Amino acid sequence: MPIQYYIYLSLALFSIGIIGVLTRRNAIIVFMCIELMLNAVNLLLVAFSKMHHGIALATDPATTAGIDGQLFVFFIMVVAAAEVSVGLAIIVMMYRNVHSVDINFLNRLKN
Repeated sequence: MPIQYYIYLSLALFSIGIIGVLTRRNAIIVFMCIELMLNAVNLLLVAFSKMHHGIALATDPATTAGIDGQLFVFFIMVVAAAEVSVGLAIIVMMYRNVHSVDINFLNRLKN
């Protein structure tokens, strides 16, 4: 599969995530759009890692080059899982206190 397809899919996912973050006011939807942008970057990183591994494998069959990107994606996913747990805990506490998940209400909490 050509690398261009991965780039186009990743660009579409990242654009949907940016549009969602900029236009939506629900904290859970914004949080999901941020995760969508993170997954788009992960997809692109794995695609480039696979491409680099294929090129390195053609020159040296015993190489492990190109695996680094996939390991990096694994650590990004671990950090994203921690981010999800902390973010959802903050959203739940906000809902318990304010009975709303509207992010415009957070501006009123400053005053």
